[in-house]
Amino acid sequence: MTARKSQMALDLRFREAVGREDFLVSASNAEAVAWMDSWPGWIGPASVLIGPPGAGKTHLGQVWQKRANAVSYEGPDSPDLADPPRGCAVLIDDADRRTDDTALFHLYNAVAAAGGSMLFIARTPPARWTGRLPDLLSRLSAAPTVAILPPDEALISAVLVKMFADQQLDADPDVLSYLVVRMERSFDEARALVAEINRTSLAERRSVTVPLVREVLARRG
Repeated sequence: MTARKSQMALDLRFREAVGREDFLVSASNAEAVAWMDSWPGWIGPASVLIGPPGAGKTHLGQVWQKRANAVSYEGPDSPDLADPPRGCAVLIDDADRRTDDTALFHLYNAVAAAGGSMLFIARTPPARWTGRLPDLLSRLSAAPTVAILPPDEALISAVLVKMFADQQLDADPDVLSYLVVRMERSFDEARALVAEINRTSLAERRSVTVPLVREVLARRG
């Protein structure tokens, strides 16, 4: 069977970069980065990191997790957290979408008693969570909360450069300028756009140019 040029190409270019050096800092996330960097000088046993989807909350949390040698909370049966050691650190991602509040409340009390630290990652502040255990919410609402704000134009440009580099794509400054003023300014959209540009470039054996990007944007409506 003859293969057509338009057939789906094998994506061999993707290599996601992770690590503190790859987390791009701008005015929209500088306060959150500074707070993570201030550990272990946090006030109280818990801090809350909030931000929109795809903003880098989990990435920044993982940077803190590595630095603090923190245990990732996987649920009420996490064996490593049955009896938290003195000075332990715990990371709780997607805290606003969990349903195991009683277990989280007991974990909070145990870590606090052990003099440890907890980082809760969520999309919204605890005060806006609904249907949750009041005792847990009262403690988290009193905890320091730092936010990653929606990205500004400078950060979106830098993120696009990083994402193109992660997929080993060369993108001219004209391509970046064209994208930044026409795309939805969010990390999720940047990730989706770069992935589609990469697939199109591979499938059609074309360089990443303004005409190619224009076609991708048109397809996405």
